[in-house]
Parts: sequence; structure tokens; C-alpha cells
Amino acid sequence: MAGYAPVVEVCSTMSAYDRWRLGVERCVVVPTMGALHRGHASLMEAARRARPEWPIVVTVFVNPTQFSEAADFERYPKTLDADAALCRDAGAACVLAPSAAEVYPRGPLAGVPPLPAVATRPGLEDRFRPGHFAGVCQVVRRLFEMTRPHAAIFGEKDWQQLQVIRAMVRELDLGVEIVASPTVREADGLAMSSRNRFLTAEDRTHGLALSRALREASQERTVARAEERMAVVLSGLDVEYAVIRDAESLEAWREGRPGRALIAARVGSVRLIDNAAWHPRDA
Repeated sequence: MAGYAPVVEVCSTMSAYDRWRLGVERCVVVPTMGALHRGHASLMEAARRARPEWPIVVTVFVNPTQFSEAADFERYPKTLDADAALCRDAGAACVLAPSAAEVYPRGPLAGVPPLPAVATRPGLEDRFRPGHFAGVCQVVRRLFEMTRPHAAIFGEKDWQQLQVIRAMVRELDLGVEIVASPTVREADGLAMSSRNRFLTAEDRTHGLALSRALREASQERTVARAEERMAVVLSGLDVEYAVIRDAESLEAWREGRPGRALIAARVGSVRLIDNAAWHPRDA
């Protein structure tokens, strides 16, 4: 598929997408909820690196079923024109921006797949955002049905979500390769997020504690010390969790296993999450 034109069409219906998909043997999809930024562009760059011969399809759909608070859904930014321009500049071949009726023709309560253990047992996002991963699994499986990709790109910033999607794809045998893309950060270290636009200047300064806490945790030799150090750095914030877990299952870390430091905290009106690889630092 070399030589395809970037963003040949912004498709708002499946009939339009199906016309574009004619003759396209394989594609790689980047699922998003829009309000795109440089972090999303990095996902498209990761798609080009992973499968340079396949066209990139970007889905833009603000999924109502993964918001636990209606107000959060209502204020989520919707910027399709700007999103399409970013996709074009990043080299995507197609943008699919379907309506909720296209995504959920039988209604938003239909089609939730069985949830893998990593979506229900760790007590992280599953505890603080009840119903979130049911919505994630529902919409991701549905978007895969709609776009028919052979690979999909997801960012590491939503680490538990990444593990949930990997587990769902494996358990349901969906046949889609899941490629992870590293978290993209602002120059000051803040992990990029569409919600960062709601931070005040003071909030943003406080939010830098998350990345600083991850750096501090990386200096420690034990889980207990790493978690204590994160707690100290984050002491001025409304912290939901700041923990070290097994990188795949997100349950208790065991010696010899890859670890992950994960944080969620509210800063002003914004909920921030961040994470980083963790392993015991040698003495």
C-alpha cells in the first residue's frame, strides 16, 4: 500500500469507510477519543514504524460508555477539524469519526465482552472508575469489528488500559497485534493528555509531582520504600493510588518479574495518571 495519500477521506459513516476500505488488504488502527495532540501523533508515528507498508486508520469517537461521570463526558473536547489536520500531517490515510448510532446500533448497553482479570482485580482504575473498562472493552472490540485492522497502537500512559486490551484480544482470539507506544511528555515532564488543557498554571506546577514521584521511586530497592517515597512527593495532592505492581497482571509485584510504578491523583478539577517501569535499584 505504499504511496497512499494521507487522509483521503474523513468518514462519518460505515458506508463511507467501507468504500475507502475497498482494495485495502491490511491496515493499522489508532483508536482515539479525539482532542488530538502530539502524543497522538506519536502513536501514528509508531504505526508507521511498526507497519510502514500498511495505511493508518485513526478512529475519533468519544465513547459515552467509559465515562463514569456524565459531566466529564459532556466537557470532553470535540475538535474534529483540528484532529483531521493533525492526522493528515502525521501521515494517516483515513479518519473514521462515527456516530454513537453507528458504533452501537443495538444501543450502548449491548455487546460488553467478558472482562479479563486485569480489568477487575488490581484495585486501580477499576476501583476508582467503576464501569470504565467495560466501556473500553466494548468500544475497542466494536471498533476492531468496524475497521478490521491487523494491528492497533495504544499508548503506555494508560498502562492498565493497555494490559486490559492485550488480555481481551488474547482471550477472545481477536487476531489483532497490539503495539505499545511510549508515553509522550511535555518539556517539563508532564505526561501529555487531552485533559491538560483544563489545568491552571498553578495546577500544572502541582501536577509535575507525578513524574517526579516516578523518578524518585526508581531510586529505591524495595516496593515499600518506593511507595513511601512516592507518597512523600505526592503529599500535597489528592492521591487515589501510588503503587508498585506487576507490569502485566497489575497485582502484587514478585521478585524477578517486570514491575510498574503507577499513580493517579486529582489536581484541581483534573484527574491525572502516569506510570513508569520499575525494578529494584541495585545497592
